[in-house]
Parts: sequence; C-alpha cells; structure tokens
Amino acid sequence: MASASLLKTSPVLDKSEWVKGHTLRQPSTSAVRCHPVAPSGLTVRASSYADELVKTAKAIASPGRGILAMDESNATCGKRLASIGLENTEANRQAYRTLLVSAPGLGQYISGAILFEETLYQTTIDGKKMVDVLVEQNIVPGIKVDKGLVPLAGSNNESWCQGLDGLAPRSAAYYQQGARFAKWRTVVSIPNGPTELAVKEAAWGLARYAAISQDNGLVPIVEPEILLDGDHGIDRTFEVAKKNPSSCPWNHVFVWWAV
Repeated sequence: MASASLLKTSPVLDKSEWVKGHTLRQPSTSAVRCHPVAPSGLTVRASSYADELVKTAKAIASPGRGILAMDESNATCGKRLASIGLENTEANRQAYRTLLVSAPGLGQYISGAILFEETLYQTTIDGKKMVDVLVEQNIVPGIKVDKGLVPLAGSNNESWCQGLDGLAPRSAAYYQQGARFAKWRTVVSIPNGPTELAVKEAAWGLARYAAISQDNGLVPIVEPEILLDGDHGIDRTFEVAKKNPSSCPWNHVFVWWAV
C-alpha cells in the first residue's frame, strides 16, 4: 500500500513534455521533478480495504506454508485429464479440483490457493463451495485475473498481458465470491530483448492491475517473469533482473505503481 513517501518519486511533466495533440512522450531524467513532500504523518491508503489487505497479506505469507497454484485453464486441465484417459468435461474438472482442495492436512502446508475463474464459482462433488472448503482449512482463496499473453505490436516478437478491460468489476465480483488475493502473470524475454517497450508495457500493466486489485479488496501478487528461454548466461539474467535500472521490470513496476 502506498504511503506518503511514494509521492516523492511521482514524476511531474514540464510543459515541454506535451506535444501537439496533447500526446505525452516519455520524460528525460532532467525533466522529472518531485512533488513536495507530504506533511508528516499523512498516509495515502490503498483503499477502504487497507486493514484487510494487510491482514490477508500476512496470512498468505505465514511461516512454513506456501501457495498452491491450481489456476490451470480449462484447456490445460483437459491435458491433465487426457493423460489418465478422461474427457475434458466440467464434471471431471470438478472431481479433479475437489481432489486438490480436500487433500487431508492441506491447510498445514498451504496458506493460499490460486483458482481459475470456473473453480472460484464451482462446488465440490459433495455440493460444497470450493472457496468454503479452503477457508475452513485456513487457506486464503485467490484468483487468476489476467487474460493471457498476446503479441506486442512494434516489438521484437515480444508479448504483453491482456485483462485490464473490465478488471475492476470482475475484481469486485471475485471479492464477493470469496477471493482475497489475485495473480497476474506477464513475461519479458531476454533473447528477444527485452526491449524498453516490452518492459514498460509489462510494468505498466502490472502496476494498474495491482492498484485495481487493492481498490477492490484483493491483495495483488505482482509477477513480472523473466523467461529462462535462450542461450544467455546467468550474468545476463542477473543484469536484466536486477542490475540494469533501464531494463529491470521490477523497477518500472513500482515507479508506475507510485504515480
């Protein structure tokens, strides 16, 4: 959640940054000014859910437990079913997911479960809501909210993640259904760049998703994944992941989030 200190890094554009037609171009470092420091003690809260968001985040990060990613799409779930000779039907997907959420002692080791949208609204084969089965085991229900990767126009065969359209009402509905955190996965590719366009697109999308999620009561898992594909070495991976501020997805995410 944002605090007043984040305001110090929010960029303000000079008039020279506006071009004909009121289109913004990226400001140079010298053109970025800082907002005045907010009065001491002023806190900018994420939303009316601020206290609940903190409580949820602490529950998910509880020591000794991890997150169960069971957010396979129906198509991916179908591949798992096909491997054991079963047809990809809703009834079979329901049985598969029931098996996962009802595993004995699951809550001892799992603090949160990321669900696919169908699963969030689904019941077990015994007619009990999947969400309720998780909550009874002290497991926080989560939801995958992105809509997958698509080609990024103007890039070097890179991708961007779609799903921001309609995210606010979807997030509100997910909260009402019992979800308390969200996941959004986007990627950058080292062999194909990563280009500045791809990094900024990934970061901007993640930041907007995170802000919308918080505003609707969902703790956002921010996941800018740097793909392992390629013949580059570990040093290049480290450079992209951390050392180079101009190409680091994490840096850009939190800059956009603070704006």
